[in-house]
Amino acid sequence: MARKPEVYLIDDLEQHASTILPKMARDYFNGGALDGRALQANRTAYQRYHIRPRVLRNVVGLSMQTKVFRGGNIVPFPCAVAPTAMQKIAHPDGEEATARACGAYGAVMGLSTYSTTGLDDVKQVADAARQAAGRKGAAELVLQLYVFQDRSVTEQLIRKAEVHGYEAFILTVDTPQFGRRLTEIRNGFKVPPHLKMANFPDSLAVKTGSELRTRELEAQGSPVTRTSVSTANKLDPSLTWDVIPWLKSLTKLPIWLKGILTGEDAKLAIQYGADAIFVSNHGGRQLDQAPPTLDVLPGIVKAVHGAVPIHFDGGVRRGSDIFKALCLGADMVWIGRPALWGLAYDGEYGVTNALKILEDEFRECMVLSGSSNLNDLGPHLLVEAQDGLSRL
Repeated sequence: MARKPEVYLIDDLEQHASTILPKMARDYFNGGALDGRALQANRTAYQRYHIRPRVLRNVVGLSMQTKVFRGGNIVPFPCAVAPTAMQKIAHPDGEEATARACGAYGAVMGLSTYSTTGLDDVKQVADAARQAAGRKGAAELVLQLYVFQDRSVTEQLIRKAEVHGYEAFILTVDTPQFGRRLTEIRNGFKVPPHLKMANFPDSLAVKTGSELRTRELEAQGSPVTRTSVSTANKLDPSLTWDVIPWLKSLTKLPIWLKGILTGEDAKLAIQYGADAIFVSNHGGRQLDQAPPTLDVLPGIVKAVHGAVPIHFDGGVRRGSDIFKALCLGADMVWIGRPALWGLAYDGEYGVTNALKILEDEFRECMVLSGSSNLNDLGPHLLVEAQDGLSRL
């Protein structure tokens, strides 16, 4: 068996994953909507800021620890693993490998509605890994939700997640329809036949929006194409803000709204009862002309004004990216593709490697900016690149 290449950066994991993943899987995980402008903009946004080094600050007592939930576990640094669909496409162990890595590392894990491992099994594996690592308490997992036209399907997911000890629900709100992802369309994306959407009964034959689009294109012109799909398979494009009170009538667990990109929507989310804001443009996979998440973060922070926590994702590849997002007001930063690339690289150990790389890089930013704890972070530690270095 060939020795795996050494990895020192998230870019190394991406490069290795690109060589071993089949084209359909690689393009599914890496692709964005249309021209990929939002996808690329998420990355380049970080380059618009420099970090201001501070010296002689005594950082011997450095602490990067925080909590995601009040009274919950201490996490080693403010980074969590975002919900990403169908992880068994990346590695045979799929979500179980990610759960083992997060459980042992002490990181919060998000699980996708469209996971290829059942939410009950994922929680059990994460708990066991956390215990084996000598960490106190249960692993903290959150379930990403879509609201289907048949709302009983969503309600059943909520009930099951509550029973198995999930901590919160992440409601994805930026998908009245799935973005036009050209790589998936060109590849005719389909889930490998040996995999299934494990959180649903087989009788529902639930498929992702990507695969439903492939089916529609293959059957184009057929009068039954759009009417033959079960409402359990269809996301509900009629959703309004009233979906938040509806969800809160079903569960006492926190409801986080993922896909918020404007201050107006952040205020409305709080008005209707959201327990947290999740700044995200779906990894550049929805509206291709959407702004990069880092650019809209300060405005959302201002609009929220501390009323609820702010979670953040989008283009994170470096510990310095996490540092910059926190300086601009995020409370927790989430990674999607880096964890998937780590998973493809070496299962559980690859995901652990991704977290370790980011933690080490984040620590370096903390130390060299003279920051002893997360409360020290703020906009004062950043300077916009176009302003030049004279303002450092």
